[in-house]
Amino acid sequence: MNFPKNVAELLQALVRIPSVNPHGDPGVERPGEQACGEFVAEFLRGCGARVELREVKPGRPNVTGIFPSDSPGKPRLVFAPHLDTVSVEGMTIDPFGGELRDGKIYGRGASDTKGPMAAMLWALRESRELIPSLPFEIWFAGLMGEEAGQTGAKAFVAEHRVDFAVIGEPTGCDIVHTTKGSTWLTLTTRGKAVHSASPERGENAIYKMADVLRVIRDEIAPDLEKFNAPKLGSPTISAGTIRGGSKTNIVPDLCRCEVDIRTIPGQDTAPILEKLRAACPGIGIETWESKPMFTDPSHPLIGALEKTGGVCVGAPWFCDAAIFSEAGIPAVACGPGSIAQAHTEDEFIRVDDLENGVAFFRRFLTQLAA
Repeated sequence: MNFPKNVAELLQALVRIPSVNPHGDPGVERPGEQACGEFVAEFLRGCGARVELREVKPGRPNVTGIFPSDSPGKPRLVFAPHLDTVSVEGMTIDPFGGELRDGKIYGRGASDTKGPMAAMLWALRESRELIPSLPFEIWFAGLMGEEAGQTGAKAFVAEHRVDFAVIGEPTGCDIVHTTKGSTWLTLTTRGKAVHSASPERGENAIYKMADVLRVIRDEIAPDLEKFNAPKLGSPTISAGTIRGGSKTNIVPDLCRCEVDIRTIPGQDTAPILEKLRAACPGIGIETWESKPMFTDPSHPLIGALEKTGGVCVGAPWFCDAAIFSEAGIPAVACGPGSIAQAHTEDEFIRVDDLENGVAFFRRFLTQLAA
């Protein structure tokens, strides 16, 4: 490996390695995290870490690096960004160009979350002589599959015991200690296909889904505004995709819609499902859930992050921190960059922010030694 000379070069190298999550329409012929995981593994070896690549799904590994420690039995602290990015469809820049222009690095993942990952990796590299003597055993985990399913985080917590997790996300180096959860619904309505010249003889599955969508917009969404959680606000609901029908002159017998619900701690989604079933008896509902996350802000490692310069905040989005939290592992999300740039058509991160992220994580590691 030709080692990057600085964190900006490291991020450029990461952006230039496609690692698009295959969920939905990835916009590339070969999605997956294999090449990115192999690059990160080689970088970690160059920093002196013991490295393991573990395939979670075919061609989609987690990469784990364990740094040397001067004594056994220390509590384990893991830095855990994700390797995957969202689709590159609709981008107005070269998604894998890694262009440096006007003090910004452009490309898919520059903000979410290869920028925070690069800052973590570079800080670990610069702190490699300090790390063995810290009161924590330092781990790094590059996790696959965060953007859909969070299977990488689930596999990691099922296999490894760690005591605290710092999840790499673009938070402006604030400390996200609580997040909303996410419940994804796949809704299916079914009808009867007939020639559209005689639609009265059939059942239109799209019309049935339209009834469901009206309930989501006019009843469920306003109801959710009545609930509120500190630092998180109200839960929300949004229909994200819809597909139905096969041809203009055929009454559609099938329609599917994907819906995203952002939940707050203590919220029960059962009433929402009841309203959907009432709107369309017989509707099919498949669910996937990532629960809300809360880590007590009085945790001493959150205190160390605050002394480093971070501020405790909440976030409306979900991330792998929720998987660690659900497994009983205190976790926060933290890193340079802005979530406003995540998933955008011209995604970028400012080099100044990236370098400040390196300094932030180095100060945190130094703070642990104090």
